[in-house]
Amino acid sequence: MDSNTPSKFRQKAVLMTPDQMARAFKRMTHEILERNESAEDLVIMGIRRRGVPLAERIAAYIKTLEGVEIEVGSIDITFYRDDLHTIGPQPRVGETSIPGDITNRTVILVDDVLHTGRTVRSAITELMDYGRPAGIQLAVMIDRGHRELPIRADFVGKNVPTSSREAVKVRFVEIDDKDAVLLGEVE
Repeated sequence: MDSNTPSKFRQKAVLMTPDQMARAFKRMTHEILERNESAEDLVIMGIRRRGVPLAERIAAYIKTLEGVEIEVGSIDITFYRDDLHTIGPQPRVGETSIPGDITNRTVILVDDVLHTGRTVRSAITELMDYGRPAGIQLAVMIDRGHRELPIRADFVGKNVPTSSREAVKVRFVEIDDKDAVLLGEVE
């Protein structure tokens, strides 16, 4: 099935409730703070689309814990995809918003689901066009396996083993009017 073919998601299970999601991103935030010496050297970048609300929540929780306002940006990888030619003649392109200079700062790259690793590879390639960070760390709500590239997350909300026929959908109230992590099959 190519990217132009619409697919149906048939839900099989709820993997995370809103409370479980909140606990996961708060735990991830504590792990980020423990690993990094200073929150003031961090920049948090959410991968569009659903990495952005997770990035904003992590930044808000850092402010609650540390009293430090973290710069948050968003990155749209559309033109950096290795399958751009398969997604149609007029792909939907979102905005990339880099909050200042990322050179010599630690970038926390945030996404909803880590699957093949190709989205993360594209995001890293795009980030490098904006500067040379001191380091890039990856935070994801769900790691579902099936990696095609040697990429791993530094901070994971939940590991969910899946089959290749299954799909994981992360929903955020900011986009979808509800928080949930769903497991289903794509038809």
